[in-house]
Amino acid sequence: MGILFIGRLFQLQIVKSRNYNPVKNSAVKVMFDFPERGYIYDRNGELLVANQLSYDVTIVPNEVIPLDTIELCSLLKITKEDFLKRFNKAVNYAPWLESVFLKQLAKEDFAFLQEKLHKFQGFNIQKRIIRNYPIKSAANILGYINEVNEIVAKNDDYYEQGELIGKAGVEAQYEKELRGKKGKKYFRRDRLNKIMGTFKNGMYDSLSVNGKDITLTIDSNLQQYGESLMKGKRGGIIALEPSSGEILALITAPSYDPNMMVGRLRSPNSVKLLGDTINKPMYDRGLKGTYAPGSPFKLINALIGLQEGVINENSRFYCNGGYRYGNRKKEFMKCHCDIFGKPIELHSAISKSCNSYFANTYKRIIEKNNNPNEGMNNWSSHVRSFGLGNYLGYDLPEGDKGLIPNGEYYSRMYKYKWNASTNISNAIGQGEVLTTPIQLANVTAAIANRGFFFTPHVVKNIDNKIISDSVYMHPKQTSIDKEHFEPIIEGMHEVFKTGTASWVNIKGIDIVGKTGTSENFMKVNGKKIKLPDHSILVAFAPKNNPKIAVAVFIENGGFGSTVAAPITSLLIEKYLTGQVKRKWIEDRMLATDLSSIYQSQIKEPNKVEAGTK
Repeated sequence: MGILFIGRLFQLQIVKSRNYNPVKNSAVKVMFDFPERGYIYDRNGELLVANQLSYDVTIVPNEVIPLDTIELCSLLKITKEDFLKRFNKAVNYAPWLESVFLKQLAKEDFAFLQEKLHKFQGFNIQKRIIRNYPIKSAANILGYINEVNEIVAKNDDYYEQGELIGKAGVEAQYEKELRGKKGKKYFRRDRLNKIMGTFKNGMYDSLSVNGKDITLTIDSNLQQYGESLMKGKRGGIIALEPSSGEILALITAPSYDPNMMVGRLRSPNSVKLLGDTINKPMYDRGLKGTYAPGSPFKLINALIGLQEGVINENSRFYCNGGYRYGNRKKEFMKCHCDIFGKPIELHSAISKSCNSYFANTYKRIIEKNNNPNEGMNNWSSHVRSFGLGNYLGYDLPEGDKGLIPNGEYYSRMYKYKWNASTNISNAIGQGEVLTTPIQLANVTAAIANRGFFFTPHVVKNIDNKIISDSVYMHPKQTSIDKEHFEPIIEGMHEVFKTGTASWVNIKGIDIVGKTGTSENFMKVNGKKIKLPDHSILVAFAPKNNPKIAVAVFIENGGFGSTVAAPITSLLIEKYLTGQVKRKWIEDRMLATDLSSIYQSQIKEPNKVEAGTK
């Protein structure tokens, strides 16, 4: 028996001590030294996210002696019932271990409590770093930090339950870089849980390492300006730098003040924000909102038509108010290009947004070899090369891949009996095609670059070091040859010169773009109701050596030229010149409020008028 005991003691004290984790020993108390979380800046060095000190009141129930409960409750600004509830929770957790009694004490309350803390044995104060947002902007990009739950704590040895972790946006995506490394100090405890000194002379102790600072690609001034233009509206705006894929602005509306997710009010505010299922302020419409792309999608169909050789720059089609299709030509796709009895070429088809021209082009693409399934797969492959129908791979933790159908999709739907006329709405960006605003912005950047794009991303550098081997540094080629982009760009340029967006053209800046109006339907009691159309515009500027590509999507905004076009031109003017001189357009957009339309859709959707055009 003596040999067995000696052998077991040798195993425990010598062999297993090599991989000994003092945290697992109840006789060892661990005190954490929390690092300062990394700061976040915009591309121009403006501080977006900082830190502030917070104080948690902790408790060791076994060390608590009879106290003046009323006085302590008064200092902590809680009720006696709340005090008892928190105390019992701490006892149930572990009466001999320290746990958080009250989180994130206000600074002014901390000062009063610190003076009288000696009267309340068993209670202590622990410093904690929480976030502060100097600029009430870009909540959807920055994200927020939240408490680590039990599941995360079990799966990740770095975290203890109740600590803070990035929950959304950049805070979540770059958590490991921002959090730093917390320091630890170990102390011996006796059977009464009293500290007797350092554990093994501090051999396991470590110092904290502050988190790394991050510089974003975002232009905060542009971001704030775009957010101001989106007040009273719903939708998303994405602005990219075509030459790098850097996201200059990522706007969703409605949004919220990021400071709402900080401090003791975070919990009730999160319930309020997440519970708003009507406005969805925490839903990023720029990344997750999937919509029919409307007329901007015509640009892709034109490029595919040129690449496949079914049209050329001089190909002509007649419109006569729309496009007839179907076995008996009973189906009719209306058009608003107002060109009657004249052959329409590609240049005019883009600038006037002729539905008939692109329907004919689409039909030729799909039925090129008298095999709609093969033609559809080929079309789908071209479209996907622009980054549509899949996650773009940007460095934010949420998004939606949208939908780009292929031949198999329609074969399943129609049991192999279909042709181009079956899904002709794809020709004008309606049909089954679904995209997100950031995908449309990426398509625009690819056109601006004449055939390639960089994966959109929001982080410029970490600790002033550019990630040189990053996936964001390598261009991705589309399946369209470079020479086919010039006629498309010329047509887009005409949109702002004499076409649908000419009224918001900027003198001295060559804007290249395409307006769009996406139809919007809703089912009420099984009946399909048409709601006001969505307003869309994609653009880049200048025409040569483009500096910015923009996609604007305004829910229920009407024609693309009505709301999306002026907002786009204002953003381009602001970014390229640093100021806005056309105050009459700015004032008009700031005053445009679509709230009444949104409210009427909720209360009486069947009475909503079919357009605000």
